[in-house]
Amino acid sequence: MSLKEQITEDMKAAMRAKDSERLGTIRLLTAAMKQKEVDERVELDDAMVVAIVDKLVKQRKDSIEAFSKAARQDLVDKEVAEMAVLQAYLPARLSADEVAAEVKAIVAELGAKGPGDMGKVMGAVKSRLAGKADMGQVSAAVKAALTG
Repeated sequence: MSLKEQITEDMKAAMRAKDSERLGTIRLLTAAMKQKEVDERVELDDAMVVAIVDKLVKQRKDSIEAFSKAARQDLVDKEVAEMAVLQAYLPARLSADEVAAEVKAIVAELGAKGPGDMGKVMGAVKSRLAGKADMGQVSAAVKAALTG
């Protein structure tokens, strides 16, 4: 079963269970998926769905940070709940050590030296680790590998 089909099945299950919070979050995700399909006239594969979920999770993290600064705990709780639902559709994340090891291997493959090669390395890393790691963490690992 593809990830897209899994999301549709989960939406039906949330409807049956009358779980409105979960249903609302899944509907947001399906709307984002349909938007991408319509805009780009493509059929989404699992990698594209993971990219969409990753983007939505990042939006939730940014919102949580903003709402925390504004002392709006009610909105923080809502965003945390949505983020938990969305993260269920992401593949298992790599640990910091695994990310560092992958980055070192890619830097060695490309023969990159120094901060000037950051763009070249990030391009390769993004394609290989998309959806498997937080890109902020990846970027820090690339900087460390190129300066250290």
